[in-house]
Amino acid sequence: MVPGLEARLMESAEDEVMLVGELIQKGVNGARADDTKGMKGAIIDWITPKGQSLNPQIPRNVKSGRGFNHKRTGTLLCPAGLDWANNETRLKLVNGQIQVAGDQWPVFLYANYTYDAEDPWNGLLCSGLLVSAFKHIFTSPSSVDQEPKATRSGNARIHGMRVVTKASIAYVATQTRFALTSAQVFSRTDLVTDSERFYTSIIELLDDPDEKDEVNQLLTWWNRQVFPLYSDAERLPSKNSALARICQKHTEYKERTELTS
Repeated sequence: MVPGLEARLMESAEDEVMLVGELIQKGVNGARADDTKGMKGAIIDWITPKGQSLNPQIPRNVKSGRGFNHKRTGTLLCPAGLDWANNETRLKLVNGQIQVAGDQWPVFLYANYTYDAEDPWNGLLCSGLLVSAFKHIFTSPSSVDQEPKATRSGNARIHGMRVVTKASIAYVATQTRFALTSAQVFSRTDLVTDSERFYTSIIELLDDPDEKDEVNQLLTWWNRQVFPLYSDAERLPSKNSALARICQKHTEYKERTELTS
């Protein structure tokens, strides 16, 4: 993250190296805490159908009524492959008879919250909820509704972020999952939320060489959702625009030149 830092640290005393490491970790912890706090209330807006309200309502600053305790968050957190509509399954999730491990991914990771057992890659990590969370964290909260309300540059622009990374997708998924749960304190070692296993399981899939083609398609999709100005460098100019006409004239000239040759 810091050009030349490693070389500078090699020449520093051990206590100075430790100090820099502690400061970096402090910044990481602070940023994660800010993201967790911001997502806590915002996610209620995203999971509430437009023009409707949740029944019962979920307070923006209270976690106890979330998780499997509420039908809306319970539906989203239900592991892919299980049926939340099944009364027996739902009761076992609510009372803890079914312990959900971190690598049992919830259905909210999928586009339209629909899991296809025959094609488990179909729509994986492409849900609108994840896109909203990504924009909230990495661009700006006002970018979620796709209206240019912000008067200052977003986080991504300030820090030169032009592409979505595998780690950023896994991080957003982890923060979203925690925001939906009833857990009060974010802890990667919490065996109930199993956040560390959840995060690493996604990273392991995205880093798997055998899944390279699917992952590349996924990253392309994400970049078009979040950074279209950078990812669609080859997009065609607007129809009937001056730019389109210039490009057309240039193409016609090249074709005539090639025919003459």
